[in-house]
Amino acid sequence: MARRRISRAQGEAALAAWRAGEADRPTTVRAVRYLLEELAERAPGHSVEVRVPPAGVVQVIEGPRHTRGTPPGVVETSMETWLRLGTGALTWDAAVAAGEVSASGLRADLSDLLPLVG
Repeated sequence: MARRRISRAQGEAALAAWRAGEADRPTTVRAVRYLLEELAERAPGHSVEVRVPPAGVVQVIEGPRHTRGTPPGVVETSMETWLRLGTGALTWDAAVAAGEVSASGLRADLSDLLPLVG
């Protein structure tokens, strides 16, 4: 299981500030990292790397372990898009169709895992 660095209380507070439009950059980064930790907890593994630059990256979903080079599956998106996906304000399909998410690899479809919070 992924080790949490951001408590649920801190993460939920950061998300609340973001939803209210009151999040500064450190708070937004905390909200992004909180949702990445939530994803890693729900879908442990190493076959897909989820990148949300510059805030963070996690490896998730069971499958072949990635050790070097480009992982077999990569998802990359912006902080704003990740927050919208994680909170249900944006669907996976809509984000992919709009080009807001780059996803490659057999396991890189996160639609069954999102949203992460209500």
